[in-house]
Amino acid sequence: MKKTNQHKAVIFDLDGVLVDSGEFHKQSWYDLAAKEGFSLTDEFFYSTFGMQNYQIIPQMLGTDVTPDEIERLSVLKEQRFRELVADKLTLLDGVPELIEKLKSSGFLLAVGSSAPWVNLDFMLRQVEIDSCFDVLVCGDEITHSKPAPDTFLKAAEKLSVSPDRCVVVEDAVQGVEAAIAAGMATVAVTTTRSRQELDRADIIVDSMTELNADSFEKLLPL
Repeated sequence: MKKTNQHKAVIFDLDGVLVDSGEFHKQSWYDLAAKEGFSLTDEFFYSTFGMQNYQIIPQMLGTDVTPDEIERLSVLKEQRFRELVADKLTLLDGVPELIEKLKSSGFLLAVGSSAPWVNLDFMLRQVEIDSCFDVLVCGDEITHSKPAPDTFLKAAEKLSVSPDRCVVVEDAVQGVEAAIAAGMATVAVTTTRSRQELDRADIIVDSMTELNADSFEKLLPL
């Protein structure tokens, strides 16, 4: 059980928030499309970035797809992603410094991602921040992915922190909507979306370097 005397937490999305992974995901989808003989556009990729594969693949193929086929294609895509990203993944600017500031200010930290566990674990180890977080929540644990609130509510539950004492950091519209649905304050970073698209967030920044512990404290109830 996590300590309950630290009644505040920050829950980070992974892709596009902590790590610069968008182009690797994009290439892995294009490689899968080429291998399997279906078409893909940049517009479709960006519109579905942050969603889980079980949501993306039926839209991408435009036909009824069996669960077994979704699983097969998903495994191929994620295997290709890990091949592409190996030894090339980097943290986004300001991430290590922000993590340190938040921990020093008594925040519990979590990752709430739609990524499967194998990717989440692989990426955090690649950039050597796996030990920084109190809990991790991956797509494998969640029945309803973002924009449903399940991912962030699960993180709050694991942390033993009330949702209204959690702040979510997201880059995707679906993630911002999920945080709002969970009753959590939201910081949006414009790594993959425009300010206009993210306008429902409480704070919008272009880089994590613009944030400090006070940025998050101000979003919590007194």
